[in-house]
Amino acid sequence: MAEKNTKSFILRVDSETMNAIEAWAADEFRSTNGQLQWIITEALRKAKRLPKKKQQSQEDTNI
Repeated sequence: MAEKNTKSFILRVDSETMNAIEAWAADEFRSTNGQLQWIITEALRKAKRLPKKKQQSQEDTNI
């Protein structure tokens, strides 16, 4: 199983935005942190800013 490296950072968000994120997370059955990670990942994916996955990982799943 591949290990994911994560970095922690502090994020300041106004209370109205945070309330909206928390409500959205509850609707999606995610933690607030998980929801923020999903929002960021989706934004990066749509902007085509995520690094491309290596071909090797796809080959491993075919074995």
